[in-house]
Amino acid sequence: MIHGNGITDKSRIAELLAVFVTGAGKFIFMDYLNWRLPFILVSMTGWVGYVIWRSTKQRYILEHWGFGFTNFKQALKKVLPFGILAFVVFVIIGIMQNTINLTWHIIPILLIYPIWGVIQQFLVIALVAGNLQDIETVSVKKTLTILITAVFFGVLHYPYNWLIIGTFILALFYGYVYLRVRNIWVLGLFHGWLGGLFFYTVVNRDPFIEVFGKYLN
Repeated sequence: MIHGNGITDKSRIAELLAVFVTGAGKFIFMDYLNWRLPFILVSMTGWVGYVIWRSTKQRYILEHWGFGFTNFKQALKKVLPFGILAFVVFVIIGIMQNTINLTWHIIPILLIYPIWGVIQQFLVIALVAGNLQDIETVSVKKTLTILITAVFFGVLHYPYNWLIIGTFILALFYGYVYLRVRNIWVLGLFHGWLGGLFFYTVVNRDPFIEVFGKYLN
């Protein structure tokens, strides 16, 4: 982790506030106005721009956030067993509920959703969990950091009960992993793949139609 290298508590708090504003925007633009694709594109563009800008100002910030590759394999070893177990559970629940939806739409979702997954993990895990843990003026225990992050991520998926439960559990595990091995790439990839599979097995929703449907008709 980076300490005493230009990263101040002021910037950490500003990032936390910006993440909460983005979360509020999700309820307004995605849920209420149904502007899913525009919101996703604007959010991605804005936050990618922020990452690029910060990386030009602070040399090691990308590695600090978890955008390095030196610990990719280490993070993968921790996340892969969880991912396999989660997929098996998804299939079992889907069979029990009769909610498995086999459609070609899952292919583009599994290709595209990991990109959005990386952004989400950067916001929720790196900027929320990471900043809460790194903040110097207040001492926050790791267990509380992980719990706050998981609750926040779960609330973001209100009012869908299955998504609240699934993302809460995911964030508990991801927070635990991230505070030991900071790698956003692995977390984002598995977020995208597991999220896509979760929609088509447990939730019985088609995110491809929800995001792109009105633009394809």
